[in-house]
Amino acid sequence: MRRIAWYLLLIFVFAIPWEYSLELGEGLGNVARIASVLLLLAVVPAVLQAGRARTPGPMQWMVLALFLWFCCTYFWTIEPQVTLDRIRAYFQEMMIVWLVWELADSPGDLRSLLRAYVAGSWVLAILTLASYATPAAVAAQQIRYAAEGMDPNDLARFLDIGFPLAALLFDGESRWPWRVLALGYLPLGLFAVLLTASRGGFLAAVAALAGCAILLGQGHARRVLAGALALPALAAALWFVVPHESLNRLATITEQMQGGDLNDRVNIWTLGWHAFTKAPFFGTGAGSFVSAAGLAPVDTAHNTPLTLLVTGGLCALLLAAAIVALAARAVLQTHGPLRLALATTLTVWLMAAMVSALEESRTTWLLLALIALAGRLAVEQGGRLAACFPSGGQIFDQGKVPLTQ
Repeated sequence: MRRIAWYLLLIFVFAIPWEYSLELGEGLGNVARIASVLLLLAVVPAVLQAGRARTPGPMQWMVLALFLWFCCTYFWTIEPQVTLDRIRAYFQEMMIVWLVWELADSPGDLRSLLRAYVAGSWVLAILTLASYATPAAVAAQQIRYAAEGMDPNDLARFLDIGFPLAALLFDGESRWPWRVLALGYLPLGLFAVLLTASRGGFLAAVAALAGCAILLGQGHARRVLAGALALPALAAALWFVVPHESLNRLATITEQMQGGDLNDRVNIWTLGWHAFTKAPFFGTGAGSFVSAAGLAPVDTAHNTPLTLLVTGGLCALLLAAAIVALAARAVLQTHGPLRLALATTLTVWLMAAMVSALEESRTTWLLLALIALAGRLAVEQGGRLAACFPSGGQIFDQGKVPLTQ
């Protein structure tokens, strides 16, 4: 039963990047939600069959504390039904931190989870390219493109997170399909990010790709030279393929940062801050940001810390800050390319969290789960983890991974 649960976890992780592009109707939800229900139905009997569950780590306890705090906000929320719905959603999202912790046992399992996420990012990028190639989009001369059901800004950030993970996987893969999966995602994902014309997503992509360059270039002088020679050709290709209207929107980044309103985000943040001052310690209830700030129903906070402050007060923000601090500690427990890749990914997430409400995203909790898992494996199986994610262009061979640290 545990093996079935493991395969369902891989399917779940694979579905997370493109979950909103496949909705199966009211009552069923999107593909990731269905996969999560099937996973829970398998993992509960698997744990009961084993007779024990893995001892939770600090990250798991802190995530549970944050979830319980949001449950408590139901008693004083200004939007009871919205808060109840948000609590249900938080359970579906935050449980990822426990599921990965429980089912992943080895560095090879961590690698498989990373492969699943990068493969899912491929699907998201391809769906974005498909939306760009539709006759309707061509006729309308759109500026921004996104996969069905996805917001362009969120889509770009999901793609950005896949960049350093793909670069990490490339070095050490012995089979060419996995190497193609990893390295091929970098140009494909960048093309898709540019099509979204997301300014925040583009800045995060620059940071992510800088980390990728370090990961791929360390100890590989020839690879650095080849990349430098290929870069002008790639830039020219993107210039001719990406619509100039999309590139023109990206060119306004400096203007927006110097004197713009960041696409009305500054006004939203001002209203959110006023809402926070009215209930600074306990918040106005999970999911109540729009009502508390007096925004239109389609708006969001566009800022994760501000969302937490308004809906859960200072208590929620402190718990969330502790979770991020534990993630940073777990990153520091790792070594070599794995540390660099996870640090880059966490940095990209933090950049995105300043302009988006990411506490509501499964990708957020999956990333935290993967980082916590890597930290645990670094302590328990440091030698095997180093062999699984080698530096210096060594090839990972699962059959030759040392069994002891």
